[in-house]
Amino acid sequence: MDLDLGKDPFTKRLARSLVHADITAVLDVGANVGQYATMLRRAGFSGDIVSVEPLSGAYAQLHTRAAKDSRWTCLNSAIGSGGGTATINVSANSFSSSILPLTDAHLRAAPGSEVIATEEVPLVSVIELMDQYGLSPETTLLKVDTQGFEGEVLDSAGDLLDRFAGVQLELSFVELYAGQPLFDELVDRMRKAGLELWQLETGISGPDGRLLQVDGVFLRTR
Repeated sequence: MDLDLGKDPFTKRLARSLVHADITAVLDVGANVGQYATMLRRAGFSGDIVSVEPLSGAYAQLHTRAAKDSRWTCLNSAIGSGGGTATINVSANSFSSSILPLTDAHLRAAPGSEVIATEEVPLVSVIELMDQYGLSPETTLLKVDTQGFEGEVLDSAGDLLDRFAGVQLELSFVELYAGQPLFDELVDRMRKAGLELWQLETGISGPDGRLLQVDGVFLRTR
């Protein structure tokens, strides 16, 4: 049935990591329809969640989910360092959508990710969001799922990157989006910000079995 069963799934390990790092809030960048926040709630996380999603269709579903939770707020926007607006490529499967162009490697690994439309979306910075929602970086996890746009999101955090209690990133070993930062660059950037690689979760693989992407959770060690 194409199922992989095992003990201690990522959800439970993530929940323990948040408790270990005294994380009481999550800035959920690239929320899609709210899968990540829903996962956190099912794992027992009761703190504040701010979910940010640029696509209008996905945001409508996200807003409906968040409306049932008094500590879950959502915003229809993209995150970047330049302000203004950006054009996002909308994929058929929604969650592969990105401001960056998809590469052939991505299209081969994820059928259904082809671009079917574009949307013009506003850009706000992590700094602005932290201030707007009154979040303290010392007790916040910055989760970034922006399909190759991770570097721009981190740039928009400015000096706050050196203060976040934790960061979760998608980490790619090959370019799935043109011009995206890859695994080694992002891990090195986290290390320089005082964040240690705490756990990895397997992501997508290519048709030849090569691992293309993982999720990495980094926690502050200094």
